[in-house]
Amino acid sequence: MSGRASTGRLLAAGVAALTARAVLRAVTSSPVAAPLERTNFRGRTVTLAAGPALAAGAATAGALAAPSAPAAAAALVAGLGSGAVGLYDDVVGARPEQKADKGFAGHLRALRDGRVTSGLVKIAGVGAAGLAAAALLAADPTVRARPGGRRAGWVGRGADVLLGAGVIAGTANLVNLLDLRPGRALKAGVLLGAPLLPGPAGGLAAAPVGAAAALLPADLDERVMLGDSGANALGALLGVALAARTGPVGRAGILAVVGALTAASEKVSFTQVIQNTRGLRELDDLGRRPA
Repeated sequence: MSGRASTGRLLAAGVAALTARAVLRAVTSSPVAAPLERTNFRGRTVTLAAGPALAAGAATAGALAAPSAPAAAAALVAGLGSGAVGLYDDVVGARPEQKADKGFAGHLRALRDGRVTSGLVKIAGVGAAGLAAAALLAADPTVRARPGGRRAGWVGRGADVLLGAGVIAGTANLVNLLDLRPGRALKAGVLLGAPLLPGPAGGLAAAPVGAAAALLPADLDERVMLGDSGANALGALLGVALAARTGPVGRAGILAVVGALTAASEKVSFTQVIQNTRGLRELDDLGRRPA
């Protein structure tokens, strides 16, 4: 990266970090703080305020650091849209009548029974945000100009949009699947985003990385948690960064990996895999509050 580009990435990360912390303070001191309190897996009281804090900080900074207006709009739509429907599921999904319908299969069973669950609203909302963001990226001349980034005809362009939407929505869901232990999803976001910093679209990755790093200490200390709002927003914004730097083949490859991991999560516990794998276990525990 050039010196100017590196400075731009640092500024994006800094703006995201400062905004996320400011929003976290504002939410935790407001009247909406009480409904966002939850009990974590160890019985400690935490707040879901980190979710909207990350969504606001990362989406805003990502838009400011984007290489073009369409990419900026894609960051805002993906980050704020996924964060908003995730927050809806965090709040409404905690109601007793909603708790029985878990997982994609559970939401479909509820729909067959004539009930629309908050989880289904979230799935549809994240998918719509991903589709809109991918369509905006398709209109971005800096994305179309990259090698392999232009497809002739409306069929080819439509396929590009669908692949991009799959990457954005799939990454949002995958990061959400990791948000089961303090700091895990944020660590994954930093590790996934760091290699995406070089290149013209690096600012799109710097923003979620900066916001994640800023909130990580509080998450590890079990004072906050991301919830669906923060995890979906973090994953969606990283998905935008991935889609902005890859052509159809790259997007298809990423989507295949994300789809395989998501399918595996239905059969295998990620937490058990991490605990049984040396290296992953130590990384997962790093910085975490003692039991």
